[in-house]
Amino acid sequence: MSAPPRQRDLRLDFFRGIGMFIILIAHITDNPWTLWIPARFGFSDATEMFVFSSGMASAIAFGAVFGRAGWGMGTLRVAHRIWQVYWVHLGVFFVTLALMLALNLTGAFPRDEVGALNLYPFLNSTGPNLLGLLTLTYVPNYFDILPMYLVILALIPVMMALARADVRLAVLASLALWVAATAGLNLPAELWFTRLSVRPWFFNPFAWQLVFFTGFALMAGWLPPPPVHRRLVWLAAGIVVLSVPFAWSRIIGQVEAIRDIRLAAAPLFDKTDFGVLRYIHFLALAYLAWVAVGPMGARLRRGGWLGAAVTLICRVGQQSLAVFAASMVMARVLGAVLNLAGNGPLATLAVNLTGFALVIAVARTAAWFKSQPWKTETARAAPAAAEAAPSAEVRP
Repeated sequence: MSAPPRQRDLRLDFFRGIGMFIILIAHITDNPWTLWIPARFGFSDATEMFVFSSGMASAIAFGAVFGRAGWGMGTLRVAHRIWQVYWVHLGVFFVTLALMLALNLTGAFPRDEVGALNLYPFLNSTGPNLLGLLTLTYVPNYFDILPMYLVILALIPVMMALARADVRLAVLASLALWVAATAGLNLPAELWFTRLSVRPWFFNPFAWQLVFFTGFALMAGWLPPPPVHRRLVWLAAGIVVLSVPFAWSRIIGQVEAIRDIRLAAAPLFDKTDFGVLRYIHFLALAYLAWVAVGPMGARLRRGGWLGAAVTLICRVGQQSLAVFAASMVMARVLGAVLNLAGNGPLATLAVNLTGFALVIAVARTAAWFKSQPWKTETARAAPAAAEAAPSAEVRP
């Protein structure tokens, strides 16, 4: 008797999908909806969600290969993924640059879209900065998440080697890298500029690997899952609530004491070096979300329109790389259209809903291509072709 099929854990796909929609909203320039995304009410934002979920997904995708085929084959599997993400990064950069140039050439848009992304240094000194782009030593601010992800992916074989000796070594190595990052370890972002620049990567990969490998460790079993306990729920909820006054602009703007405390504590929630308050806030949010959806995402399995919405979000989460790359390109165009339309409520609604529709369309298209429909059609056509072909005459 065959074992029943294993039920898919919806939590990873669902929260990756939620993160994709939030990232789109956040990257549409001058988008009023960004005033209501979770990042405006706490120290962490959708970036932590994306990186943490990527760590969990990587443990699933690569961990089995390391365990089944050995360290060498696991490293090759990671290298293949690095190769894919590298070309996606270059594609996002060049497609976005071309679209911004096209928008400027139309003369219809009031804002200099190329200048808004600070891409004139690349155009004015293309040779050196093209070399920098290809070697990840020129990393413009808008295009910095995938380079961070590339470096973190390259750390997976190192962590797997350490974990083979002792899981605690991998955990300590991740913590040590984060401490080194807060002390100044980073990579140059404008190495080839004609005027000397010391700007580092906005997303320091040696700091952000901490949240990635937290998700990786939980999914790989290096760390035990936290227990569902009432005291932990109240603690996590208290952290989330207490962070609101120090993150919400309306309170910060009206209370001078809050502004002073926030200014003094700025390094603790710094985004570049992944300040410790961002980590604590995200862990609290993640724990509350983990408890809320139930084991294996049981509370997400619903019928009716709510179930349909969850299914749609999960489909977006399943195609996170394709959706992320497309949304980074689309967001700039949608932002230019929103700026041209005057940023009114109806224009804002139309632009954001259009973005959501495009994200869903990209996810569906990517899933369709991954299903390799040409193989299905070939398999269907083979029997028909065999029946239609005339039988060969056999001669002695």
